[in-house]
Amino acid sequence: MAKATSIFVCNQCGYESPKWLGKCPACNEWNSFYEEKILKTSNNSLSSKTGEKTKPIKLKDVEVENGNRFKTGFEELDRVLGGGLVEGSLVLLGGDPGIGKSTLILQLCDKIEINEKILYISGEESGTQIKLRADRLGVNGDNIIFLGETSMELIEEAIENTTPKLVIIDSIQTMFSEQISSAPGSVSQVRECTAKIMQMCKKKNITTVIIGHVTKEGAIAGPRVLEHMVDTVLYLEGERFLSYRILRGVKNRFGATNEIGVFEMREKGLEQVENPSSALISDRIGEPSGSVIIVALEGTRPILIELQALVTQTIYGMPRRTANGIDFNRLNLLMAVIEKNAGILLSNSDAYINIVGGIRLNEPAIDLGIVLSVISSFKNIPISKEVVVIGEVGLTGEIRNVNMIESRIKEAQKMGFKKCIIPYNNKQKLNEKYSIEVVGVKNINEAIKEAL
Repeated sequence: MAKATSIFVCNQCGYESPKWLGKCPACNEWNSFYEEKILKTSNNSLSSKTGEKTKPIKLKDVEVENGNRFKTGFEELDRVLGGGLVEGSLVLLGGDPGIGKSTLILQLCDKIEINEKILYISGEESGTQIKLRADRLGVNGDNIIFLGETSMELIEEAIENTTPKLVIIDSIQTMFSEQISSAPGSVSQVRECTAKIMQMCKKKNITTVIIGHVTKEGAIAGPRVLEHMVDTVLYLEGERFLSYRILRGVKNRFGATNEIGVFEMREKGLEQVENPSSALISDRIGEPSGSVIIVALEGTRPILIELQALVTQTIYGMPRRTANGIDFNRLNLLMAVIEKNAGILLSNSDAYINIVGGIRLNEPAIDLGIVLSVISSFKNIPISKEVVVIGEVGLTGEIRNVNMIESRIKEAQKMGFKKCIIPYNNKQKLNEKYSIEVVGVKNINEAIKEAL
């Protein structure tokens, strides 16, 4: 017979405690614990749900089957997934509200290479709203079955009756299980509902895509264990008021991580951008000071991106620093390197850095681009639009090696650039000859002479 027990759960990280705590020992948040009552059943009832007991076997005796993949109809999405959706996999898609998660998934349901039933379960929107969006996007939907439900028990019953090949859950924060007494969207409900979906999709070999909301910090709402339970975690990023969207894979059991797909939001939904480099630098006009082209690496894909800097004399006694698309602390560090090693006084100047296109970059290979753009704006000397720069800057002003330099140079060469400034040690290791002029520099002073 089921009986209820009370536990206290942190609503920030999911840490459980038998008693209330003022401060969470896991994430150090204050006043984040709330009480939950959980119905615990006997072991017999649990074992009857899971089916037959499994026996331990030798690893060499395990039969390996190559997972079947379904092409999604988007080459950019297939790239991030590692070649397509794997049969029986569980995919988690997160992103800010209004970024285009439901739009992308609805287009996927129309273009995916599956002729069997697709079950679209929505706890937020009605069938009328989904149909209006489908008509706007031009989605046919002959094999799409809609279910507006939030109860996991009823959802499991619907999946049993319809036997779909693909299931969409939109969104996991609206689903609830009757075995948990807390409200939908709480840590325990999100974790329990995901566990039920995972067990069901693995048992019946059903491909499942879960849409998840994100917190104000940008992480998927719910405990981090939610990301550990699924096979693939995707984030749809970008500014809501800009057209470009970046689909980033942060976890993938069936392919490489940190791959990205580039999309553009248009009237008919999301359209893939086959050449992101051309799209991101197409609006560059003339040779303004403070503008430079860098080659960033996203997963295994090199992308040419415009980096802009604006350095002006400060009005007040304390200079202002603003970084959009890069780490703020990295900007302050590189400006200190410029003052120390290049002899350029920036303590009386405001500095603003922007990555064009709403993309955020974290790799150190963009350091040289930041340094040269700041100096270009400060001296009001433009950098030639035929020059692209690559390199990490150390604290002593040296230019350090970067990875995958060959693919970066080839991307710059393909886009028609005439000169590429790279670290000196990287140039010494190049084996191929390129039509683009490759210049190796040892420190920021040499880079300044080559670029300005």
